[in-house]
Amino acid sequence: MLTKQKKAKAIKESGVHEGDTGSPEVQVALLSKRIDELTSHLKKHNKDKHSRRGLLQMVADRRTHLKYLEGKDKKRYNAVVKKLGLKK
Repeated sequence: MLTKQKKAKAIKESGVHEGDTGSPEVQVALLSKRIDELTSHLKKHNKDKHSRRGLLQMVADRRTHLKYLEGKDKKRYNAVVKKLGLKK
């Protein structure tokens, strides 16, 4: 689970403007943080099927946001992918 400090830091680093919480960049960054934490949880608890399902939903949601951003503004998409270290 993301703490308030981690969430605030991710929003500050990837926000387009001050107080930005809804842009695709912020949403992708937050989903990436949650995916990383849940992945480490699943490495310890490999039989946790409910969390695995949630992880797959988050990955699909992140992919949807990235696809939207790619269609809307290719420069912003490339910047987000590079910043977060995501592959195509």
